[in-house]
Amino acid sequence: MTTPMLEIRDLHVRIEEDDKEILKGVNLIVPRGEVHAIMGPNGSGKSTLSYALSGREGYRITEGEVLLDGVSLLGMEPNERAAAGLFLAFQYPVEVPGVATMTFLKAAMNAQRKARGEDELLMPDFMRRVKEATSRLKIDADMLKRPVNVGFSGGEKKRAEILQMALLEPKLAILDETDSGLDIDALRIVSEGVNALRGPDRAMLVITHYQRLLNHILPDVVHVFSAGRVVETGGPELALELEAKGYAGFVGETA
Repeated sequence: MTTPMLEIRDLHVRIEEDDKEILKGVNLIVPRGEVHAIMGPNGSGKSTLSYALSGREGYRITEGEVLLDGVSLLGMEPNERAAAGLFLAFQYPVEVPGVATMTFLKAAMNAQRKARGEDELLMPDFMRRVKEATSRLKIDADMLKRPVNVGFSGGEKKRAEILQMALLEPKLAILDETDSGLDIDALRIVSEGVNALRGPDRAMLVITHYQRLLNHILPDVVHVFSAGRVVETGGPELALELEAKGYAGFVGETA
């Protein structure tokens, strides 16, 4: 049997600031090559899951197990999780004034290569990879001449993250409400970039409130979150049902 790309077993997570338990026994399997969507109302634990998986400070895993390609993520620092193949696209990407986008991309790629025991990329090879990725994802190369996300529109920030994902080539990409703040045209462009990166050796976890994103990024499986647990799992038609009927028929009291 093929090892799942992501396997979550009975995951419990608390927010340290107020010692409140948000995730209360999440079980989830994402096979390699598949795109899974997580939907649910505010406070159901969707973003908490992404933060816990990435190792964000302030989110404490109290029970359970998380395996990425058969290897436990628990105990790893965030940079170690990234080197192991995990990528998180933020809901609201931050600006990094004074840091050139190209410098940032090269440093990120080489940091991961070093962690894996690989040789650092020399400038010609790095430039070739960036050129190939921007062409494939239809990204304006002029955007890369600016500091990281500084002055970027919402759509540009999200496209920049998709470019990072393309260059880092993660095993598991988590997209945390990547449709937030995007108009229809930007949503289509970002979705095309995501779809271009789908493949048999990569899995994706798409977190969203709305069906509209899933019109562009068609998931293999949809999971519904409520009160810190997965309460329903189905095919793409489940997202359409949620859009039509709302969450009331699927969820109880949310966390």
